[in-house]
Amino acid sequence: MRFLSLIIILIATSLNLAAQKGKLEGKVTDAKSGNKISGVSVSIGDKTIVATNVDGGFVITLEAGKKYMIKLSSIGYRTKEIADVEVVANQVTNIEIVLEATSKVGNEVVVQSSSSRKETAGALISYQKNTTVVAQVISAETIKRSPDKNTGEVLKRVPGASVQEGRYLVIRGLADRYNQSMLNGILLSSTEPDRKTFSFDILPSAMIDNIIINKAFIPELPGEWAGGLIQVNTKDVPSKNFFNIQVGTGFNTQTVGKDFYSYKGSNTDFLGFDNGARSLPANIPTKANFAQLNNEEKITWGKQFENIWSTDKSTGTQLNASFLINGGFAKKFGSNNKVAVILAANYSKSNKRTDFANQINTFENNTPNLSFDYFNKKYSQDVLAGALGNITLQLGSNHKITFKNMLNVNTTNYTTLRTGRDYDSRGENIKATELAFKANTFFNTQLAGDHNFKKYNTKFHWYGSFNILDQYIPDQRRIQYNQEDANDNNSAYLLQIGASPTSQKFGSRYYGFLNDYIYTAGTDIAKNFKIKNLSQTIKAGYFLQIKDRLFDSRPFSIYLPSDNRALTIMTADKVFAPENFGNGTDNKFAFNELSGDRYRYVANSILNAGFLQFDNQITEKIRTVWGLRIEDFDQVIGSMRKADPRHVYSKVTDFLPGLNVTYKINDKTNFRFAGSQTVIRPEFRELSTFQFYDFDLGATVAGYTKLVRTKVSNIDLRYELYPRGGELFTIGVFYKYFRSPIESVFNPQSGGASTYNFINADKANSFGAEFEFRKKLDFNPSLKNFTVQGNFSYIYNRVIDHNSATDRPMQGQSPYLLNASVQYDIAKYGINTTLLFNQIGRRISYVGGSGQPPIWENPRPVLDFQLAKKVLKQKGEVKLNVADILNNVAIYYHDPNNLKKYDGDKTPFAIKKKLGTSIGVSFGYNF
Repeated sequence: MRFLSLIIILIATSLNLAAQKGKLEGKVTDAKSGNKISGVSVSIGDKTIVATNVDGGFVITLEAGKKYMIKLSSIGYRTKEIADVEVVANQVTNIEIVLEATSKVGNEVVVQSSSSRKETAGALISYQKNTTVVAQVISAETIKRSPDKNTGEVLKRVPGASVQEGRYLVIRGLADRYNQSMLNGILLSSTEPDRKTFSFDILPSAMIDNIIINKAFIPELPGEWAGGLIQVNTKDVPSKNFFNIQVGTGFNTQTVGKDFYSYKGSNTDFLGFDNGARSLPANIPTKANFAQLNNEEKITWGKQFENIWSTDKSTGTQLNASFLINGGFAKKFGSNNKVAVILAANYSKSNKRTDFANQINTFENNTPNLSFDYFNKKYSQDVLAGALGNITLQLGSNHKITFKNMLNVNTTNYTTLRTGRDYDSRGENIKATELAFKANTFFNTQLAGDHNFKKYNTKFHWYGSFNILDQYIPDQRRIQYNQEDANDNNSAYLLQIGASPTSQKFGSRYYGFLNDYIYTAGTDIAKNFKIKNLSQTIKAGYFLQIKDRLFDSRPFSIYLPSDNRALTIMTADKVFAPENFGNGTDNKFAFNELSGDRYRYVANSILNAGFLQFDNQITEKIRTVWGLRIEDFDQVIGSMRKADPRHVYSKVTDFLPGLNVTYKINDKTNFRFAGSQTVIRPEFRELSTFQFYDFDLGATVAGYTKLVRTKVSNIDLRYELYPRGGELFTIGVFYKYFRSPIESVFNPQSGGASTYNFINADKANSFGAEFEFRKKLDFNPSLKNFTVQGNFSYIYNRVIDHNSATDRPMQGQSPYLLNASVQYDIAKYGINTTLLFNQIGRRISYVGGSGQPPIWENPRPVLDFQLAKKVLKQKGEVKLNVADILNNVAIYYHDPNNLKKYDGDKTPFAIKKKLGTSIGVSFGYNF
């Protein structure tokens, strides 16, 4: 706390001393290659103030209220002068600058630019035009002007991208498993232990420097993706000392002012962790030792668990809360060295009530046979808390070392209340409850260095990273009552409790422990040279990533060896009281732990990769980036012992070539071609033998040990037009060939035996076309503050299965993706508004197994609105966010008659879900 106070005092003191000064922050790039240029001299008047660093950046402190002429010069480039550069007191003025190479050695060639704003717009166009691949970029300035509070919301603005559930990214209509994520240039693992995805809402937008989304592969990039590679880079060197605080509140329309159910947990739940209230009884025997106990000894332990099976009702506002604090400072030492520190902490708590119905149908001759029909109310309190700490050591203009750390806790604490009917037995009415707490902890630490050896035209980059992902599920409880007489609505409800000691469905308590440890290291070196005055680069590198997983679970079952109506008629708050447990020989409750190796597993993977890449300027108009990446992947899952039936081992070496060709038609127009080979590997969970009953789905989720990786061949053709700053028009086509795509399969069975599994389909083809635009409407004075943008993708995808007459798209593939937005900005008054629309076409959520039809996800239009207003002399900002204004029902349904749409009550559905509209207000202040 003293350290934080010292930082605040230092920042406040620095701001006070610089009360009448402002900062000019710039980045300088090569006009052709888009690479950052270090060592560029930045002058004001006749005096050289600073030289750009290894990232091509510079910062100058100037008196506010004046206009300056800045001059940039470097050997091999045309000198550039930029007029009318103005800084504002206590603020940072950003400027992006491009320099053009020159072959002249004699007379100096000077290029003049009229303003910093025009220069910055030109630089953004230059990056988009000159990047080596098909990509979109979100700059720090764009993020700063947007009202988005986390990276998931920022990504909504990216052309061709859609965000599902506020966190999971969909690119080109492909499910999130086909994307990959990088943080500060280092490959990330999944943030969800049971899903191949990255949850982008854990990254506060205020800490992001830029985001790059690649749609085409080149060998220097990781090779495990097919939709998009999302590169998120956090800030490391602040332009000036800063300290920001943001607080917010809000509500969901389905929660505010309505009944909200919860259960007794721990007094630290609101912080996102359990303080031990749900933990196993002290000194309980290990799994192996517990299995050796007799029935009476097991029951003695069963009595020691907390007897909390009922819920408490509250009525109130159920408001959400959020808090963000971040600050940073930089200190010079020596002649041209700097040390910088950035710290941040964020917290948000959301109360949600999700209403959803779910059914399981089996089909015979396209006629559904209903197994159950449930209606659920899920009450959850979700906590997202985190901290970030970055330290950067900048040594002169050509060397930089960064140490970056991030910790996030993502917790959901929920109560699900279920009513409905079971048709597998006698069609009884049922009442069921699930109480659960699930905490994911994500930690990442990175050490990296960038070194520019100008004498040799060589850049050297190295990095190392350690990552932890922990999942903790303590004491998940399920209980169900069925009505005694299905024909008498007034009859009593009796506890459903099996006579078998191995049931997970009723009277179960579950503890899950998962730990992922990921070690990453790598390096690359790039050499620049010229042939006939045309720039050439050769780059080579090595990458190593080791993943270790330890998974253990302890499922316990309460069972009733013989009927005892006096017990089963008791209510949930009394039925499992210690006195209702017996001694193993009477007709009271007994207790058991489900044993066996399938409830635990270990996993390890080692990825060794190397690449060689060439960047050749063939002519003034043609540039090629090509090369080869080799990835050797070694993986073992289940057990390290070959004799263990859980043991699954594979080792595969993939050769992943990549070619990108850019033809520069003129200064505003590009034509691109890209071809590559990539892979998608199954996650540990998908390969394990572990089985888990999912209460929401009403079925068991199981892995499949024989899954193999998916190989994807990619081809892109793209035409790009950049009419002027901030505007673009692109149209392109692409083709993807999937060999052995991984799909989720639903196998409906009677008696609660339905399962969700994973399989490899044979092959799949995708043909796609995409169009995107961004246009300012300032051609009309009354519309000058409006900007419109949109994109549309159409994809024709079909699975090819030689063993069956399959005519369907690949699981998770949408036939179209539509994004549109309107922005209205009045910079003079500090107003920024955005209206966003998104919709994806119907897609298969689960393939139907055993001859059953698949489960489709119905198209669902989503409309969001965001408004931000600067206040208190531009130091404060008020934001209003309204998410999912339309609040349409999310529907997952069967289509046995191939109607290609959801037809209301005529269509058998699997899930119907109502999420509600979320409204939030926040206030931020920059000290």
